[in-house]
Amino acid sequence: MRHKFLGIGEPGYHPWRKVKTVFSGLRYAVIYDWSVTWKLGLSAIVLALAFHFREWLDVLLILLATAFVLVAEIFNSAIEALCDFVETRENHKIKVIKDMAAAAVGIAMAVWLAVIATETAELLRAFW
Repeated sequence: MRHKFLGIGEPGYHPWRKVKTVFSGLRYAVIYDWSVTWKLGLSAIVLALAFHFREWLDVLLILLATAFVLVAEIFNSAIEALCDFVETRENHKIKVIKDMAAAAVGIAMAVWLAVIATETAELLRAFW
């Protein structure tokens, strides 16, 4: 696809190429980042239970919280990889950048855990 600002690349818009890129990035995140994999797996289980009990608002809340934490995890992994690529030696500024990215994941994970725990408790209560 042609980059509109730099004027490089192939001309034309290819939406399927963008979709392919999205799934490729998600596949790499799931394969190479365990924190993405287990969160996606646990969310899928709770999501399936909420879907089974027809708790539609809960399904949407779980989807939103899961997307929030996965986006934070993927950005964190990308930032860490980029920092490691740019500076291989120990650098205080790089440490601060990585710590801030990890803090973003921590906030997203706290929200995700609250949603998953609450929804799991509600689903177990509905099941029994």
